[in-house]
Amino acid sequence: MTEEPMPVEQIARLAELVLERVGSVVVGMRDAVELALASVLAGGHVLFEDVPGLGKTLAARSLATALGLEFRRLQCTPDLLPADITGSFVYSPASAQFSFRPGPLFTGLFLADEINRTSPKTQSALLEAMAEGQVTVEGESFKLPSPFHVIATSNPIEYEGTYALPEAQLDRFMVRLAVGYPEREGETNILLARVQRRREVASVEPVMDAATLAAMQAGIEHVFVEPDIARYCVDLAAATRRHSSIEVGSSPRGSQGLMLVGRALAVIDGRDFVTPEDIKRVAVPVLAHRLSLSTQAWANGIRTADVVGAVVSEVAGPPTVALRGARSSL
Repeated sequence: MTEEPMPVEQIARLAELVLERVGSVVVGMRDAVELALASVLAGGHVLFEDVPGLGKTLAARSLATALGLEFRRLQCTPDLLPADITGSFVYSPASAQFSFRPGPLFTGLFLADEINRTSPKTQSALLEAMAEGQVTVEGESFKLPSPFHVIATSNPIEYEGTYALPEAQLDRFMVRLAVGYPEREGETNILLARVQRRREVASVEPVMDAATLAAMQAGIEHVFVEPDIARYCVDLAAATRRHSSIEVGSSPRGSQGLMLVGRALAVIDGRDFVTPEDIKRVAVPVLAHRLSLSTQAWANGIRTADVVGAVVSEVAGPPTVALRGARSSL
């Protein structure tokens, strides 16, 4: 059954409440959490890639709780098997039959902690779930709950005992986010918040339930997108394919990701139309992980985020979109 679309104003109010609730326990990560929320509202999956101890797992758990989604966390290890996440058929002596026992993927929000520590075979088991919302075990397909989202974390500085995520896997994540170290005041607030709550585990209260989230996602599908904005997304993705430092540029899924996350970000900001600034803000999180550097660029220490930044500054955006969009919303 399709959920009735929620009005933009109501989506914006609920999104702000989610950000406030999560921000009460996750200090100094407003931008990252907002982009993660926008990705979820756009129907996508999120990859947090940063050093340990910055609150990535706490942010994912708090966001899941605030959104009212059932949450399951799996610590990825080298010996993890595909059946450990998808589930498997188990023999029942009482009925003398095999029955399917669902794995931890059967949840609203699945957190794959340190996803690069598990083998490519197990990583690939996530592809079908992320792309089609189902898993296939021994030739039989099983639908996952809806909404269903994956948030994964990855440690970019450790290489021993890790497996690089293949390009096909990275392309399934709508955004890749780096948290970064907090400022001095922000880190001080983290310490003071820990003292005030007098316990290790921080928690938030739910803002909504899964049905409400589905209605918010349906409402975002009605957000106005100018044709010039769509062309701008295509131009940015196409520019990465021509860049001298890039061996493989963004796929069309990248240009679509720009539009979808930009649309969700506009709604969080209380607008029912997308501006070029929305697209520019999401360009690095949406595109950088979809690019493959040339050998020379990698040797010179160039980062894909630098390439996306250069592309954004070089590709001209539509100058009149904001005015046309503003008139269309009156």
